Amino acid sequence: MPKPESTSSSIDHSTLVNNNDLQFKSRLDLTELQTSIQKIKQELGKVIVGQNDMVDMLIASLLAKGHSLIEGVPGVAKTITAKLLAKSLNVDFSRIQFTPDLMPSDILGTSVFNLKDSDFEFKKGPIFSNMVLIDEINRAPAKTQAALFEVMEENQITIDGQKFKIDLPFMVLATQNPVEQEGTYRLPEAQLDRFLFKIDVDYPNLDEEIEILVREHQLKDLEKTDTISPFLKAKQILEYQNLVAQIIIEEHLLKYIAELIVATRNNPFLYLGASPRASIAILKASKAFAAMGGRDFVTPEDIKRAAIPVLQHRVIVTPEREMEGLTSKQIIKHIIETVEIPR
Repeated sequence: MPKPESTSSSIDHSTLVNNNDLQFKSRLDLTELQTSIQKIKQELGKVIVGQNDMVDMLIASLLAKGHSLIEGVPGVAKTITAKLLAKSLNVDFSRIQFTPDLMPSDILGTSVFNLKDSDFEFKKGPIFSNMVLIDEINRAPAKTQAALFEVMEENQITIDGQKFKIDLPFMVLATQNPVEQEGTYRLPEAQLDRFLFKIDVDYPNLDEEIEILVREHQLKDLEKTDTISPFLKAKQILEYQNLVAQIIIEEHLLKYIAELIVATRNNPFLYLGASPRASIAILKASKAFAAMGGRDFVTPEDIKRAAIPVLQHRVIVTPEREMEGLTSKQIIKHIIETVEIPR
């Protein structure tokens, strides 16, 4: 006679949720989290027209304790969306404009000699904030970009042998222009790997373009950010992040994530496949998407939704295929279609 556990894999999630005899029907209370997410979207919707995918991914990145790289041509609301998201949250915000002459100390801070105490005193840079917007991250040289490595991965910086912790929550939003490459420094793969998502921002459609013009006309002399009200405190964000980490994911879905990652390493069109950090990123992102959907469990759709923005900047297309116009996004889509979804 088979053990009861052997049939658990065949039980549908809807059966688990609707069965009143099971004690874990309401394992996590996501009501407040969903209400806050809806409020953020409403606040951003006062100014931003369309770009729903970008907004969703930015919120998911925040919930998953990740950082996001936003790529798009100038004028598609990359910077303003990041600023509005920060303003809707009652947290510290810094903006850093990356330029070719920017030094690491301009970001991290520097030690200054204090004549009064006859000792060096560390003056914190703009990176010491809850949310940091880096405009045109590829404009600064490699040594300045590298200054972000430690702080993005470990939420701390080391200066003169001393470690300084960053206050949580901490999130870096970076923008870059994919078209104009003159005078830019391409981000190395190790730097790109620190970003949970790479978010591609497209042009608005005709109806959205008209709505943008209508709203701009109605604003007159008002600033776009004046209509946004902060309401979510740092303590609440940390609570939501801890809640998202508790989202349930079954073992066969963990195997599905691993199979997607291994498929990138065996794909003949890819020169470099994804690392274990990518699989962890998909895990965290899929949990965030599940929570945003009001579910305390991850589905294959959450994983598929997370795969492209998590993987497209972590793999490298072979030179031959790149010359043919094949992109990493197209290859990842093909991998998602070929890897069997667990049932």
